Amino acid sequence: MPGWSEHVGTAVALPRDNIDTDQLIPARFMSTPRAQGYGNFLLHDLRRDAHDALDETFPLNTCPDASILVAGRNFGSGSSREAAVYALLDAGFRVVIAPSFGDIFAANAVNNGLLPAQVTPEVAADLAELLASGPREMTVTLESREILCGATRVSFDVKDGWRTKLINGWDDIDLTLDHAARIAAFRDDRRSAAPWAWPRRPGAQYAR
Repeated sequence: MPGWSEHVGTAVALPRDNIDTDQLIPARFMSTPRAQGYGNFLLHDLRRDAHDALDETFPLNTCPDASILVAGRNFGSGSSREAAVYALLDAGFRVVIAPSFGDIFAANAVNNGLLPAQVTPEVAADLAELLASGPREMTVTLESREILCGATRVSFDVKDGWRTKLINGWDDIDLTLDHAARIAAFRDDRRSAAPWAWPRRPGAQYAR
């Protein structure tokens, strides 16, 4: 997956708490092949009325090109379905800003290049207020952990390891390989300090 250090895009606000993974993509769509795209399933039941027509007043429907979502607390809670992240990505989103996230959702997001940017409830409310009148351009910078919207500049939190993965486009294996030299040094030191702990090869007194 390609890495990135700064994203400039259109932001929309959905200031609701507890948007869980079943809301992000209802279970009845889970059998659809990913190759067909999950974007149309994102928040399907919230975005449509009783007749399955798009609700023109729903924030995501007013700006189909949005790539940054400002949401409420506990975003992505619920089941561990990775398809919730796929739905956001396939709909064009690259950043979700919220006061808190479901743990598994946040990890799945990072592994797919989607940033879960954690802010304080006050910052989330301020950003949502800025977007209350409509979508606006926003810049999210991973290096400085900053969000810029007009004259408003605020900070967000993201784990160091997650930030490294997003910037470099790494998965968990890549992140481990970045420590290959230290792992090899530990192995060699351990082999010297406790040779008895290593499997013995035929004909050798100790493992080599």
